[in-house]
Amino acid sequence: MMRRLRAIYDRQAFHPGWPGIFVNPFYLARSCLRDVLTELAPHMSGRLLDVGCGSKPYRALFEVDEYVGLDIDNEASRKRGVADHYYDGGEFPFPTASFDVVLCNQVLEHVFNPDDFMGEISRTLRPGGLLLLSVPFVWDEHEQPFDYARYSSFGLRALLEKQGFRILQHHKLGADASTLFQLANAYLYKVSQGWRRPYTLLLTGTIMALINIMGIIAGKMLPGNPDLYLDHVVLAEKMP
Repeated sequence: MMRRLRAIYDRQAFHPGWPGIFVNPFYLARSCLRDVLTELAPHMSGRLLDVGCGSKPYRALFEVDEYVGLDIDNEASRKRGVADHYYDGGEFPFPTASFDVVLCNQVLEHVFNPDDFMGEISRTLRPGGLLLLSVPFVWDEHEQPFDYARYSSFGLRALLEKQGFRILQHHKLGADASTLFQLANAYLYKVSQGWRRPYTLLLTGTIMALINIMGIIAGKMLPGNPDLYLDHVVLAEKMP
């Protein structure tokens, strides 16, 4: 029973349904991200490289011939044991033009040398291949000290075009009042770190759940704001 509950809890972290409102402080952000990735995943086929794959939380969305996970070579990723390959932050360990799709999800903000990093993505992607990229715009510092950048839509476009990509779709997630409520929950999450587990669960299931619900309602009822949003999701094509 406890194992089943744990599996449900873990799923709500990245694929939140209605239970996620009560257990996931990042429900508003994660549900938007999951929805857009679900919408775009059917466009992907062939060999897919997941750069910075972590636990491969969105693996099930992609029906591809081969799904290859690449992660930075450190103690945490080795201990996780999910990645298929590791790299040292320099060149990817793959031949040129060896993938049809690259997925890079919430990784770019942790890259200190974005031109070199995007150059490696471009190199390993075949001409005409697709890049599915997500990266925060409005978010707190996280995974410190390895948090280096936030990208405006203009900065992200310039970075991609410099490496030979053409943007096909650009989604701004949470471009409405729900962003304010997600930031409130992000604040509460950070200040409650170090509390005893029962207290954090109580906070998440009551006050933070109420903020999630208010964010859903406010996002639907109040005007949107395309200049204030949580995340970018970009679908881009590598030009021949």
